[in-house]
Amino acid sequence: MTALAARYRRFAALRLWLLAAMAVVLCLTLALDLATGPSGLPFTDVAAGLLQPGSLSLEQRVILWEVRLPYAVMALLVGASLGLAGAEMQTALNNPLASPFTLGLSAAAAVGASIAVVGGFTLMAFGENLAVPLSAFVCAAAATLLIQLLAWRYGATVDTVVLFGIALLFSFEALLWLMQFIADSNALQQIVFWTMGSLARATWNKIALVAAVLLLCAVWSARNAWPLTALRAGEDQARSFGIAVERLRLITLLRVSLLAGTALSFVGTIGFVGLVGPHIARLLLGEDHRYYLPGAALAGALMLSGASILSKVLVPGVVLPIGIITALVGVPMFLALVLGRRRGA
Repeated sequence: MTALAARYRRFAALRLWLLAAMAVVLCLTLALDLATGPSGLPFTDVAAGLLQPGSLSLEQRVILWEVRLPYAVMALLVGASLGLAGAEMQTALNNPLASPFTLGLSAAAAVGASIAVVGGFTLMAFGENLAVPLSAFVCAAAATLLIQLLAWRYGATVDTVVLFGIALLFSFEALLWLMQFIADSNALQQIVFWTMGSLARATWNKIALVAAVLLLCAVWSARNAWPLTALRAGEDQARSFGIAVERLRLITLLRVSLLAGTALSFVGTIGFVGLVGPHIARLLLGEDHRYYLPGAALAGALMLSGASILSKVLVPGVVLPIGIITALVGVPMFLALVLGRRRGA
C-alpha cells in the first residue's frame, strides 16, 4: 500500500511539473509575441516599457500598451478558452474529433456577426461598437440551446448531439453564404475578414470580459473534474458511481458554448485550437481531468500565442489573419498526432 501511494505521488508530481513547464513556455511565447511586430521595438524596450512605461516615448507606449499587449493577451485567453472547450467537448461526446466547431458554434457565430454587419447594427458601450460580437455570441448560444433542446427531446445520446451539430453546421454555412450574397462590397469585406479570424480588434474591455468568462468556466470545470474523468472511462462506469450522465453532458455542452461563444464573438473564426490542444494535453498528462483540463487550456494558449507570432513574421511588415495560421499549422500538427498514435497502438 505504501509503494502504491508513493507511485501515485510520483504520478501527480510529474504532471504538476509538466503543467509548470507548459506555463513557463507560455510566458516565453508571450514575451516573444510582445517583441514581435511590424514596428521595430526591441525586447529590452518591451521589458522596460512593462516595468516603467514612462521610459518609452509616447509612440512606443501606444504600440506596446494599446496594440501589442492586448493582441498578445487576447491570444492567450482565446486559446485557453478554445482548448478547455475542446477538451470538455471531446470528453462529453466521447469523440476525439470533437471541437467547438463540431456543434456548428463557429458557423453560428459567423452568421450572427454577418447579420450585424449587413444590417448596419450599432450598439455603443465602453466607447466601442459591440453589436457584431454581441450578435455573434447570441447566435452561438442559440445554436447550443437548440441542440440541447433537441437532444433533450429525443434523448441526449452522443450520436444524437453530434448529428444535430453537423446538421446545424451545414445550415449555418448556407445562411452565411446567403448573407455574403446579399451584402454590399463594404459589408462583404468585413464579413470575409471576420471569418478569417483576427486579434487586431482586441481591447482591454474585451479582454476583461473574455478573462471573466474563462475564469468562471475554469472554476466550474474544476468542480466537475472527477465526474468527467469517470465519464471518460465509459458511461456505464460513470453511472455505477451515481453520476447522471445525460445531465453532466448537457451542463458540459452549456459550458462549452459559453467559453467558445464568448471567445469567437470577439476574434472571429479560429479553427483547430480546440481540436489539437486537447490531444496535446492528453498525450502529456493522460485522462485525469484534474491535470488534463488545465493542460488543454495551456496547450490551446500556447498554440494561439505561437500562431500570433507566426502571423507577424511570415510576411514582413504585414500581420496575417490568425485564423489562416491556425489552419495551416493545425492540419500538420493534427496529422502528426494521429499518425504518431497509430504507430504507438
